[in-house]
Amino acid sequence: MQELNFPKFSFRFKNSENKTLIYDEIRKKFMVLQPEEWVRQHCVQYLMQVKGFPKSLINVEKELKVNNLRKRYDIVVYNPDGSIHIIVECKAPKITIDQTTFDQIARYNLALNASYLMLTNGINHYYCEMDFEAERYQFLRDIPDYNK
Repeated sequence: MQELNFPKFSFRFKNSENKTLIYDEIRKKFMVLQPEEWVRQHCVQYLMQVKGFPKSLINVEKELKVNNLRKRYDIVVYNPDGSIHIIVECKAPKITIDQTTFDQIARYNLALNASYLMLTNGINHYYCEMDFEAERYQFLRDIPDYNK
């Protein structure tokens, strides 16, 4: 797999039916190693190991409804009170992050009301803080560490 713009993390791999699988600590199972999954697993490790978020507050690939359509978010980080702190949208490295990608995560956030948004293709990372009163987002250099 392609090297990504994240620190080096250790992952568990196995092969099954001529496919490489990567272990997902959140879902507690091996997932087929696709480019987007590679980015997702790096992002999960980044949130836990670099930003200090507890594994118990992180959720991966769950369904949500947006305008009566069924969608799946990549990663959500919860606050201890159960509200949503961060939504992360992961794309494969070859996918350019553009206005369409921002529109997608913004639509998800209409349903989820996260304080922060993160978009990444593993190479480029974008971080935003929501300003719900002004109905806009402010770009940041990074998302805040846990408990800060």
